[in-house]
Amino acid sequence: MKILIVGSGSREHALARAIMASPLCSALYCAPGNGGLAADGVTCVPIKASDVGALSDFATAAAFDLVVVAPDDPLVMGLVDALEARGIPAFGPTKKAAAIEGSKVFAKGLMGRLGIPTAQYKSFWEPSAALHHIRSLNEWPIVIKADGLALGKGVVIAQNMDEAESAIRLMMEDKVFGKSGDGVVVEEFLSGPEVSVLAFCDGTHLVPMISAMDHKRAYDGNQGPNTGGMGVVAPNPHYTPEMAERCMREIFLPTLRGMAAEGIPFKGCLYFGLMLTAHGPVVIEYNCRFGDPETQAVLPLLESDLVEIMLACREGRLVEMDIRWKDGCAACLVLSSGGYPGPYPIGLPIRGLDKTGQLPGSDLTVYHAGSKREYETDFVTAGGRVLGLSGTGGDLHDALEKVYTGAGQISFDGMHYRRDIGKDG
Repeated sequence: MKILIVGSGSREHALARAIMASPLCSALYCAPGNGGLAADGVTCVPIKASDVGALSDFATAAAFDLVVVAPDDPLVMGLVDALEARGIPAFGPTKKAAAIEGSKVFAKGLMGRLGIPTAQYKSFWEPSAALHHIRSLNEWPIVIKADGLALGKGVVIAQNMDEAESAIRLMMEDKVFGKSGDGVVVEEFLSGPEVSVLAFCDGTHLVPMISAMDHKRAYDGNQGPNTGGMGVVAPNPHYTPEMAERCMREIFLPTLRGMAAEGIPFKGCLYFGLMLTAHGPVVIEYNCRFGDPETQAVLPLLESDLVEIMLACREGRLVEMDIRWKDGCAACLVLSSGGYPGPYPIGLPIRGLDKTGQLPGSDLTVYHAGSKREYETDFVTAGGRVLGLSGTGGDLHDALEKVYTGAGQISFDGMHYRRDIGKDG
């Protein structure tokens, strides 16, 4: 099969590695891709992931057998719909189904209609109404979320009135997230361990993947601003088999069946962002695609053929699949540019990549994200999250030791990474 991956980050690099391992894949392309993908032999095409028209034209002209749409933007913009309309098979949800991530207001409304446990909330489309509401509150902190997509950064935990007012003005008046801040969701603050669960879906059936524990804050001790994710471990040590069964019964299946009943069946990868509160599991957020960096820890543990699973999801025959996972644990550590998630420099030489492959028995994989290949073997930084180091092992300690040993071999000016990934586990 001739396959195209849409996207450019380390998630796409992880997807590419898994897809290339399938005997069904005869040729792999990525748009726009990155230097690490190109170094792996993937043909990178300079088309932006958000350019639905150009991607549709390219996929039609090249006659791809399957297009895997990885990022949220093109899914929410309807790339899967556009491809399928041209007869190009695509993995991912339709535009209507992708609204489960594209609009926090839609997602909260869906949870309310289906009785999915979640935090109490109110939605606002006018800054004055949102400000009036928070001024009436007497319990802090609260959570403020931009309605639309914001690269994982559109969530603020406001500790007091000043922080809440600032967040609403930045989102709704200053438009720091563009149109994504046209609306906001203000919800109660909940506490408890967070769990990420990705699930393969075919519209009717659902198969959860191995759970993961993400680390969103920029600095050790869960301090600093939210990011797209600084590291992850899998499986999540807080997610017991009993809890998994409860989430399947109370959250996963009701969500999938409810969407189908409302005429928006979900096919693709559905991400459940959960919190295990004292009163039980609740949904913090949905994503309509593979998580980043969760994918970089979960897919290395997948034993079954990813392409076969994707085809089964699209064709509504997931129930036929026997999806198997390797024993052990995995971890992914993100190496970021200094200043991320704020302003950061680019074009800085990355040193030591050649050394990571020399670590004895490391089971270490380097996934590229914000990097650019200048020569055959030279890379420079080109983004906020530059690399993702993924390691597998018999237990969590083993996996973490591998990624941190790998991080010690790599350097670039201002390189930053958290030293406490998985410490809670």
